[in-house]
Amino acid sequence: MKGTAFQGKMGKTKQKSCKPMNILKHLIYPSVTMSDENLRKCFAGKWVVITGASSGIGEALTLRLISVQANLYLIARNEEKLMTLCHKAKNNGCKADYCAIDLRQRDQLAILCSKLREQLPSVSYLFCNAGKSINRAINDSIDRMHDFDRTMDLNYRSAVALSLALIPALKKTWGRIVYTSSVSSLFPTFPGWSAYHASKCAANVWFRTARKEYKKLQVKVQIAYMPLVHTPMSDKNKRYKDLPAYSADEGACILLRLAMSKKPSYKPWWTLGI
Repeated sequence: MKGTAFQGKMGKTKQKSCKPMNILKHLIYPSVTMSDENLRKCFAGKWVVITGASSGIGEALTLRLISVQANLYLIARNEEKLMTLCHKAKNNGCKADYCAIDLRQRDQLAILCSKLREQLPSVSYLFCNAGKSINRAINDSIDRMHDFDRTMDLNYRSAVALSLALIPALKKTWGRIVYTSSVSSLFPTFPGWSAYHASKCAANVWFRTARKEYKKLQVKVQIAYMPLVHTPMSDKNKRYKDLPAYSADEGACILLRLAMSKKPSYKPWWTLGI
């Protein structure tokens, strides 16, 4: 009986301790939803290219667009997952194709860019969502220059290369490029994140510049400065795994809402003034 009473008290304590965390979650990460009806009006029948499509936000984004019958070209490393998603898309009446590729490999990326120009004469949306996160002190990277090369190649160079390759196709539809950045790139630098922040800030500057230059081409460029989202990539960091965050589906909804809006970027409400 004592054991039962003790467990009951502990249960109440645990329940109370969860409330502040739930309040914090809803305050910093207010719920984000998107109706299929609105998505269908914007995306049905249009070609959408998504990088990082096999996991996390990219997979959630793919599944939402499959449900509204968008035509999809999916890019990621996991071929088995891409095949499954394409099969699901075709069964739902979508046109779909994929390329299993490591976007850090420059020769493979060049082949993909050439292939896209041939296969997709018109594209309405390019979601540059693939990304690599790395947390390592500079002093621990003395013999690891490849950390910087790989992070820059994926987070910056591949997004630029694909944007350049698809500009002719995007011009035909007055299309949009949506780049998934990080809210952390808006704040002062923090130890351990030199490679990651350098790559994201480089991409931010490129896409902000492209926004101005592509305006006369009728191609809109948008940047999503995403807060923490629980994905297989972010949850590898034990410090982040139990923190309040958006789900992958909520992250996808943020990108979709941005792509449907006139806004140049998405930032969490608590970054106002930055």
